[in-house]
Amino acid sequence: MRTLTADGLTYRYRLVHPTAARTEPLIALGGAFQGLYDWVQLEDALTDVACLVTAGLPGADGSDVPRPEHTVDTLVTALDAVVDDLDVPRVNLLGYSHGAVIAFRYAQRHPRRCARLLLGGVPAHLTDAPFAHYREAGRLLASGDTEGFVSAVSAAMFCLDDSRRVHRRALALRSFRRSLLHVTQRPHAAYVLARALGARTALTGGLTGVPTLVFTGAHDTLTPPDLQRAFAATIDGSRFVTIPDCDHMLLMERPDAVAALARAFITDSEPPAHALGPAVGRDDRAGRATPR
Repeated sequence: MRTLTADGLTYRYRLVHPTAARTEPLIALGGAFQGLYDWVQLEDALTDVACLVTAGLPGADGSDVPRPEHTVDTLVTALDAVVDDLDVPRVNLLGYSHGAVIAFRYAQRHPRRCARLLLGGVPAHLTDAPFAHYREAGRLLASGDTEGFVSAVSAAMFCLDDSRRVHRRALALRSFRRSLLHVTQRPHAAYVLARALGARTALTGGLTGVPTLVFTGAHDTLTPPDLQRAFAATIDGSRFVTIPDCDHMLLMERPDAVAALARAFITDSEPPAHALGPAVGRDDRAGRATPR
């Protein structure tokens, strides 16, 4: 565990040493409700190929909470300090949900320091629905209705349509609800929740020169596949993958598939078909980016 400071904010990252690294370190940046130790399957999958770094940037996992004047650029600066501390010329980045915003912005600012970029559940082009859920969740929490609050946030994060098959949905939903109840008891709960659904993020400007893979769950209602494909098309030469039978919480529902995808991508190989599932979406070129 290493402790760093950026712009007056103290935060931590965790270094998982490999037995025989064959490629650049992989830094994993999770969503608003993820922590330093929520990457077990990734740890197991990468032990023999890459050093794994799990980052608890400001606002997460006991790190200092950003002040109102801080923006996503503060988190990008904090991530750059992690790369400096690793003392390596380049890293692989995996960003999911809120973590994808930071990873993408970092790659735009420091493309030469990024060997490869994996982005999942990217909160670009969000519809009005999740923000309506967030406003209702905030009202319920303020009124003391914790159970109603948890239900409202869960409705924003999960596909609750029973006609769509979601792998381990009930188990993932129970686990998420328990975690969310713990979040509400933390001193910086308001920041964590606002980070999850509190603001729209305009991920514009495209990206060139960094091999990129964008992935999403086939039943993701928060960051649906068609919008993810449109975002991927702004990145020059990117690839796009849908993972079947899961939604925005695919890191809980199909962690094995995400781990297999990450391992294959950072080693420039193809993931085994059985790891992703028989109905996996075809791995497509998302289209050539148009710089803006």
